[in-house]
Amino acid sequence: MATKLDSIRETVAKNKVVVYSKTHCPYCMKAKSSINQFLQPSQYTVIELDGRADMDEMQDALRELTGARSVPRVFVGGKFLGGGDDTAAAAANGTLKKLLQEAGAL
Repeated sequence: MATKLDSIRETVAKNKVVVYSKTHCPYCMKAKSSINQFLQPSQYTVIELDGRADMDEMQDALRELTGARSVPRVFVGGKFLGGGDDTAAAAANGTLKKLLQEAGAL
């Protein structure tokens, strides 16, 4: 049986851009807004954790994978980019666009 960590790794591997998020989180909105400068929401995968029965287990698995269980957790091209501030900074300094191009998302 696949673990939550396996599920996250599979999702990240199968999608060019993945955001683990919560619907009312301001940092999550910041990360998605930064990505929306380059992509339409339909062009990337958002996993909203709030309301899921396995939310705590998913966040524990994200901590194991990324070092923190806070959201957002943003992955581009199979690699962990960071949280809301990291994603906004990457959008501002050109790094996010480059990563999206390298991942084939642009």
